[in-house]
Amino acid sequence: MLTPTFKKNDSRAKAFIYSVSVVVFAAVVILNKVKLSLDLPFSPHVFAMVSAFINSTVAILLLAGLVTAKNRQYSFHKKIMTTAIVLSVLFLLSYIAHHLLAEETKFGGEGIIKIIYYIILFTHIPLAGIVLPFILFTSYRALIGEYEAHKKLTRITWPIWFYVAVTGVIVYWMISPYYV
Repeated sequence: MLTPTFKKNDSRAKAFIYSVSVVVFAAVVILNKVKLSLDLPFSPHVFAMVSAFINSTVAILLLAGLVTAKNRQYSFHKKIMTTAIVLSVLFLLSYIAHHLLAEETKFGGEGIIKIIYYIILFTHIPLAGIVLPFILFTSYRALIGEYEAHKKLTRITWPIWFYVAVTGVIVYWMISPYYV
């Protein structure tokens, strides 16, 4: 196992994790209602494409993280998962930029494809909203060397995070033909 990166301080960690989670959730909710009217030299939908690229990369990293953990390559696992978290922060910035700068896009599909789209979207959104504190607590447990607690949380966090990353890309693929 790896040497812990941080000293255990659950009260400070909880305060930090809950604060970050609430601030990020509030920022996404509030900023989704704000629109900036800027004369950009490019389509603001480029941010959606960047977000989808980042999400697909995170999904691949999550799979690699799973494999490296199962193969007990803990140092490599830590680097992969840290990269996935950093990319998720960049995703958040790109996501917010897209929603600040682009007009709302209505899904134009009909029939079964519309039903599939909305099922994916309406499962993706709440799971994306709740996964952040799980990711942070799971990471914290690893960083302080509580590897059994980390593994236990990972059984909840990993599938949700992976689902959110993959469905984010699927939602992009499905809505992008309707961007104007």
